[in-house]
Amino acid sequence: MVSAAPRALETWTALASGAGWDLQPSVDEGLYTAGTDTALDLLRGSPAEARVLVVVGHNPTMAHLVQLLDDGEGDPEASTAMASGFPTSAVAVFEYDGAWADLELTSARLVAFHVGRC
Repeated sequence: MVSAAPRALETWTALASGAGWDLQPSVDEGLYTAGTDTALDLLRGSPAEARVLVVVGHNPTMAHLVQLLDDGEGDPEASTAMASGFPTSAVAVFEYDGAWADLELTSARLVAFHVGRC
């Protein structure tokens, strides 16, 4: 799921190229202006068959959302790093065992956090 903003689409293109993915993103016009509740609703609307979800969005919404999704049971180093801030280019990786439609706050386990810088 990628925001329709040009910079988000550029980020997706670079990410997909670097990962070797030949995937077309689901571009969402609403993700650009979405607040935390709306972004969570967009995640809940993901296809049930999707096993992995990559979201390229915008701060401060993404920073708030990742903090709220974290169940506090994940990787302690990742949690500490994420608590220090969620700047542009940050990536949070979560595990979630459930249907996207049932995604709730504090229901995902943080397993990795990274801030990419050129």
